[in-house]
Amino acid sequence: MSNCKIEILAPAIKELEEITDYHLLMVGPISAKKIIDKILNSLARLEEFPLSCPYVPDTELKNEGYRMRVCDKYVCIYRLLGDTVYIYHIAPGATEYGKLIKGSG
Repeated sequence: MSNCKIEILAPAIKELEEITDYHLLMVGPISAKKIIDKILNSLARLEEFPLSCPYVPDTELKNEGYRMRVCDKYVCIYRLLGDTVYIYHIAPGATEYGKLIKGSG
């Protein structure tokens, strides 16, 4: 498979901004930049290996092709549709991401 495109959808962009704001507030700009770079670099690897991550544990979402990439304390929920990897959510690992996705319908 040739390289895929990555498209970070609006909810995930908003979540990235919230993660940045949180890290800026709690530990400062250097830490905020590091964690955001780490997440974006992790997502960039999906361009070459979009099917390398496990499916989400939720059966209904798994059947729809949702996968998860763990990066540090965050879980990135995505699907490969055609030659594009769509990033739906970037949430703390403790989040019930099944509800996050089903709630965004």
